[in-house]
Amino acid sequence: MALQKRLVLAVLTVGSLLCFYILCLNLERPLAWSIRPLDHFHRLSGGATNSSEKSEDLPPPPPPPPDPEVNVERLTRLPSTTHEPHVSKSKAEGRTKSPTVRHPNAPKPTEPSFIGDTYMSVDLHPQTVTLVETLSVLNSSANWQMLDDWTSRSNKCSRCAVVGNGGILKDSKKGKEIDAHHYVFRTNGAITKGFEQDVGSRTTHYTFSTNTLMNSMRSYAHAGYKGPPVSKETRYVFLPDHDRDYLLVKAAATGTPVDRGPEREQRPSKYFGEDVSAAKLKMYHPDFVRYLRNRFLRSNAMKTKYRDIYRPSTGATMLLAALHTCDQVTAYGFMTPDYAKYSDHYYDSTYHSVGFYINHDLRMEMVLWQQLHQAGLIRLYMQQ
Repeated sequence: MALQKRLVLAVLTVGSLLCFYILCLNLERPLAWSIRPLDHFHRLSGGATNSSEKSEDLPPPPPPPPDPEVNVERLTRLPSTTHEPHVSKSKAEGRTKSPTVRHPNAPKPTEPSFIGDTYMSVDLHPQTVTLVETLSVLNSSANWQMLDDWTSRSNKCSRCAVVGNGGILKDSKKGKEIDAHHYVFRTNGAITKGFEQDVGSRTTHYTFSTNTLMNSMRSYAHAGYKGPPVSKETRYVFLPDHDRDYLLVKAAATGTPVDRGPEREQRPSKYFGEDVSAAKLKMYHPDFVRYLRNRFLRSNAMKTKYRDIYRPSTGATMLLAALHTCDQVTAYGFMTPDYAKYSDHYYDSTYHSVGFYINHDLRMEMVLWQQLHQAGLIRLYMQQ
């Protein structure tokens, strides 16, 4: 009996050691399965899109009319087959090294080698007197907050309507719905008079650059655009890309004429009303705009000789800024896959096709709006 017990114990011991050895061998092998990243986020980070969403698959538009965001001396129109403050950065900032991607199927870093992807990390002093003078007058909490009056409101959830100027809004009857939001964002040639039934009448935040403002006043005067919306609740959000933006901000904040540049001797009250003050002015930080370009809208244009003039459109910057600020965002008048059915703007008296230029990637923006809508991050108005 004692011998049998010893034999049984020996067999169990050997069996246990053998099982442990096999388990160790399995643990040393790579896993036979892997978790693939969500295709949605892969596309957002610069990966390939589905063939149905590739901008190259969309039909090319007919030749476009002049666009207020286009500086014809600097830009090249795309061939028909192709689909915040201007801060001087020191060369000492250098290029940042791409982060290490641990998972073999994880999305690649979206940072091009010539751009850098580090924000608010280098303490650089303003390099120009114009910049110093402008920033010195934007020194209140109202200048630093997009929704500067939110604490005075009794609402717990900020609902924002972001209104583009797309022709899809024509005969939409969305005016009352738009005005019912806590905040209403508009941009560039935002004509409301005569179109209230479709686009509403309120404007709490108006985004523009001096260049797009002046071009809009020239291009859309015939449609009734005389300048930015003016009301007690309207805030003016500059998207600067030139010294003239800083000069206009400084003049508006101090109630003085613009002291130099193309707008020299012009008074800001001509554009923003008599009660314009520093508290009504805001300015996108250049790092925020660069972040939007690098992380949301990294176009192939950044790999071409036009990379220095490429950036998200003014409307895209406005919509993404609202997404980063508001609790709920509904976008109206932005490009949808059936854009060819609608004129470029809701106030066009005759049909004008959408214009595509190298400084913006409107098709990429359109795909992004679809992705954000499908993810439930925004609600995008689309006609059925």
